[in-house]
Amino acid sequence: MIGPKPHIAVIDDDSSVRTALARLLTLNSYSAKAFGSAQEFLDSLAVCKPECVVLDLHMPGINGFELQGRLQHNNIDIPTVIITAHNEPGLRERCSKAGAVAFLVKPLLAADLIHAIDGAIARR
Repeated sequence: MIGPKPHIAVIDDDSSVRTALARLLTLNSYSAKAFGSAQEFLDSLAVCKPECVVLDLHMPGINGFELQGRLQHNNIDIPTVIITAHNEPGLRERCSKAGAVAFLVKPLLAADLIHAIDGAIARR
């Protein structure tokens, strides 16, 4: 890859999931930073704004929907790929309306995640 690696933020309250996703992204020519909470990610924005966010929807504290709302409210445009273990009726549409560019259900296929991130970055 020529030029800097795209920076991806991974936000998931499950440490094993965020570690595995960060490793996967690093192995696929991305720069990845993992966050255990939405607040931790929001605090990091003053230092670095990623090209894409991989966001768990259901987390304690600030959940994925609330984070998307805060980003929109503050005019912070970062493509978001939602990942969730919950696939309730209407959830995909709700995520799309909240600004997500992709919606993936856990367990994830690595190729699907990479494809979703590549598409999210290309939309910028």
